[in-house]
Amino acid sequence: MFKKLLWPVAGLLIIAGMVLAACTTPTPEVIKVVETVEKIVEKEGETITVIETKEVVVTATPEPVKPVEFKSADPNTMVFVSIGENIDTLDPAWNYESDGDAVILNVYDQLVTYKGASATEFVPALATDWTVSDDGKTYTFNIRKGVKFHNGADLTPEDVAYSLRRGLLQGGTNSPQWLFTEPFFGIGIYDVAELVDPEGTLDDDPEALKAADPAKLAEACQKVVDAIQYDDAAGTVTMKLATPWGPFLATLAQSWGSILDKDWAIENGTWDGDCATWQNYYGVTSETSPIRDKVNGTGPYMLESWTPGEEKVLVMNPNWWRTEPVDVGLPTKPSIERIVLKGVSEWGTRFAMLQAGDADIVSVPRGNISQVDPLVGEWCEYNLETAGFDCEVKSDQPLRLFKGAPDVSRTDVFFTFDLNVEGGNPYVGSGQLDGNGIPADFFNDIHIRKAFNYCFDFDSYIREALAGEAVQVSGPLIPGMIGYDVNGPKYAFDMDKCKEELQLAWDGQVWEKGFRLQIAYNTGNVTRQTIAQILQNNFASIDGKFRLEIIALPWPTYLAEFRNSRLPVAVSGWIEDLHDPHNWAQPFLIGTYAGRQNLPQEMWDMFNEMVMAGVAETDEAKRAEIYKQITQVDYENAIAIRGAVVTTRSYWQRWMGGYYYNPIYGWDSRYYTLTKQ
Repeated sequence: MFKKLLWPVAGLLIIAGMVLAACTTPTPEVIKVVETVEKIVEKEGETITVIETKEVVVTATPEPVKPVEFKSADPNTMVFVSIGENIDTLDPAWNYESDGDAVILNVYDQLVTYKGASATEFVPALATDWTVSDDGKTYTFNIRKGVKFHNGADLTPEDVAYSLRRGLLQGGTNSPQWLFTEPFFGIGIYDVAELVDPEGTLDDDPEALKAADPAKLAEACQKVVDAIQYDDAAGTVTMKLATPWGPFLATLAQSWGSILDKDWAIENGTWDGDCATWQNYYGVTSETSPIRDKVNGTGPYMLESWTPGEEKVLVMNPNWWRTEPVDVGLPTKPSIERIVLKGVSEWGTRFAMLQAGDADIVSVPRGNISQVDPLVGEWCEYNLETAGFDCEVKSDQPLRLFKGAPDVSRTDVFFTFDLNVEGGNPYVGSGQLDGNGIPADFFNDIHIRKAFNYCFDFDSYIREALAGEAVQVSGPLIPGMIGYDVNGPKYAFDMDKCKEELQLAWDGQVWEKGFRLQIAYNTGNVTRQTIAQILQNNFASIDGKFRLEIIALPWPTYLAEFRNSRLPVAVSGWIEDLHDPHNWAQPFLIGTYAGRQNLPQEMWDMFNEMVMAGVAETDEAKRAEIYKQITQVDYENAIAIRGAVVTTRSYWQRWMGGYYYNPIYGWDSRYYTLTKQ
C-alpha cells in the first residue's frame, strides 16, 4: 500500500524549457608561432635574399561554446511511465493509493494546499482564508467565489460540506476516513460505524449497519452534520473538532479532502444528503463506489480517459479558477496541455522509451540505475540546508537526475496471523503443517516471525535493490520523527539464529517437516521482487524443505487479496499521509496494516493503548519516550520485517522544468507546475 513528507522550498525551481550547458567568456589561449621573413640585402657588392625566422608569442581567443538545446518533439504532452497502471478507484473518499493521488490531486482541489515543499505551512486554495478558535477546536473557512466545476456548475459552501460529510458517512476502515474521524469524534474512533456501536462490531459490515437501531443511526449522522456546518449566504464552512488536532490542515490538504459537486455526485449515485438514508451508502468498496471511474472537480486538469491496466490521460482545464500565484514560482495555469500516465511493468521497455525521448519521466528501479546514469548530463543533489537542489551540468547527455532528497516511504514484509482461507486459499499449499503447506495461523508462532527476520539479508537488500542509498530502520517510525531512535533495536541477518528459531517453531514440527507458502508482490515492482528472492534463497539454503514460492499479482488483485487477509506474506509499502509519528504508528500497529495482518486481539489491545497514549501526549519529550517504547515492543513481537528508508532518485528529460520536491506529494502528483520545451 502506498500512501501516502517536509522542508520549505528554498526557491529552487528548475528553469523551464531549454537547459543550457554552463559556459563563460572563453579564456584567451597563449600560442607560440614561428614567423618567417625574407630580406634583400647587399653583401660585398652583390644583392642577395636572406630568410630570417623568429619565434613570436601571440594570443588567440577560441570560439565560445554554444549552449546545448534540449527540445521535445511534442512540448504540449508530458508522458510519465511507471511500473504499472495501478489505480484502485478515483473516488476521493475511498482512494488510499498513490497512483490514485496522481490523478485526484490534479483534477480536484482542496480547501488548502501545501506551501511549496513545506510540511507545516499552508496556502489558500478553495478557501480564501480561515480562522481557528482559541481552543483550537473550531475552524471557519471562507469559500472562494467564482469557482466552477469541470461540468460548469458553481462551487458553493454546501458542496464543501457535502463532500466531507459524504466521505465520513461512506466510511470504510480501508479508506483514509480515519484521518477525519479521529479529530472530529475523538482519538481512537476509526470509522463512522463506531458512532453507532463503539465496540466496532459494525465496521465494514453494511448489512449489519442497516439493521442497527434507527435512532442510533440518525444520531450518528447528526453528529457528522453538526461537525461540518455551512452557510451559503455567508460563504463559509465551519468545522468543529472533538479535540485540538495539530495536523488538521495537513489532513484537509490531501486527496481525501477533495471537493466535488454535490448535485453531480448525487446524480451519479452517491449519498443523497438525507440522514435517513446514509446507512444505505455506507461501506462501499473500490469496485462498488458509484464514482469509481467518474470525475468532476475544480482542478487544473480534467480526466479525458482511464484505461485500467494501461493508462490515464489528463487534459488542461481552460477554466481553472486560479488567477494569481499562491506561492513564489507556482503558476496560475498549467503550461502542459496533456498528461499521459502509462503503466509499463517491463523495465526494458521503459528504458527504451526514455532513451528514445518517447517518455519524459520513467520509474527506474534502483537495481537499474547503472544503465541510466550514463545518460545523465545534469546532476542535481539535494541540499538539506536550503531544502532545494544544487545542479551541475557535466555533459550534453539528455537526462537530468534529482537525487539525495529524504524519502518518507518504506517497504516492509507483512505476516498474516490469521489467514482467510474461506473458499480455499491458493497461497497456503495444502493448508496443513505437512511440508507441503502452512496452516492459517502459521505466523501466530513468534519463532516463525523471528526466523523470517533473521533470514532476511538487509545489507544485500540495500545494496542490490536500493543501490546502497538507504538505511535500515528501527521499528515502525522513520528517521527524523519524534521518538525515532537511531540506536533502537533492529534485526540483523543471522542464519544461525534463523535456524535456531526454525527449530523452535511449532514445537519443532517446522524443522522436521518444512513448509511451503507463496510470497506475493505487485507485478513489475523489482524492489519488492528482490525482497522476496532474498527470503526465498536464504530459506532454501538452509534446507530445500523450506519453500517460498514467489508470485507476482496485478495490482488490483494483489490489493484485494492483501486487504482480505489472504496473503501469508505480503511485500508492500507506505507513504506517509501526514508528517507525524501517529501516521506511522497507527497504520502499522492498529490500523491499515494491522487489520490486514489480522493481529490477535490481545496484541492489538496492547499496541492500541500505547498508540493512543502517543497521539494524546502534548509534551514532546514524553511523547518521544512513548514511541521508543512502541519501537521496543514492535521489535520483541516481530510482527513484520521493517525495511529501509531510501533517498530519492528521479530521472527527467532535460527539456522538462518547473519541478520542486515535496515528499508529501512525491515527484509525480503535481503536474500544473511543470513546463516542457
